Amino acid sequence: MNSKLTLKLNKRTIERAKQYSDQKKQSLSAIVENYFNIIVANDVVDDVEISPNVLELSGIVNLSDKFDLKQIYGKHLEEKYLK
Repeated sequence: MNSKLTLKLNKRTIERAKQYSDQKKQSLSAIVENYFNIIVANDVVDDVEISPNVLELSGIVNLSDKFDLKQIYGKHLEEKYLK
């Protein structure tokens, strides 16, 4: 069941949000609902208790300060999808 929600926002923010929704071809209501679902889901994940096995494994791997996970993962994706 859908319900109505009234929000008070800065006029410029509303204009930018409408432009964004036009680009994404989604209604503002759908975008706001998706956002709320994401932040609520993140709270649920934060409440999950970490098992003792996972806690025991935490800190086993020591990476150098020069380790760049984004760069390595980017290379992996390039190799996977561009070849």
